[in-house]
Amino acid sequence: MKTALIIGSSKGIGRSIKKRLNELKIQIIAPPRKELDTSNLDSVKKFIKGLKSIDYLILNTGGPPAKEFFSITEDDWNKYHVQLFLSFVLILQKVKLKNNGYIFLISSNIIKNPENNLVLSSSYRVAISSVLKTVSKIYSKRKITCINIAPGPIKTNRLKKLVKNVKEFEKKLPLQRAGSPDEIALFVQSIIKKEIKYLNGVIINFDGGLSNNLI
Repeated sequence: MKTALIIGSSKGIGRSIKKRLNELKIQIIAPPRKELDTSNLDSVKKFIKGLKSIDYLILNTGGPPAKEFFSITEDDWNKYHVQLFLSFVLILQKVKLKNNGYIFLISSNIIKNPENNLVLSSSYRVAISSVLKTVSKIYSKRKITCINIAPGPIKTNRLKKLVKNVKEFEKKLPLQRAGSPDEIALFVQSIIKKEIKYLNGVIINFDGGLSNNLI
């Protein structure tokens, strides 16, 4: 039986991915925050030490609050440096993946379209995206595929925190709606089920056509 480690699976996108991978009869490792807290390096190190080799890794975590650049404190930078970047780096370095596996990073479309009040998120998500690109080349010889999924507005609790009026906000989107967590989960499920391997080291804009960039 194949095994998947899903980080941040208690709600939103992570929970939907967990549901869809369960349908493939994959053994799911979905640690609650008390067992794996990505904002705490000691927690991450302890969890990794007791983990056996896996087939699939889904890197997912909540985003920082919206803050204007000059209001971000040193504590804020340190906290999210660990939560969004360093914890994932340690996991990528230490977790043993089997040949022909997959790594999915759930990042954000702001890595290509930074916003003034989301610089905490965009800075570290760009950094970990760079690391994943490097890892994709290292792991390619073992046929381990790395895919960076960069969601735009998705109907999660985070969107409600960032947007005052979700319905009015949705009217301004290209599809006049936000995406659903299950659309991302179905994408991940399909990649694994169909064993799509040539889509490696890429960033998938999952934003309903919101971004204007070509690359």
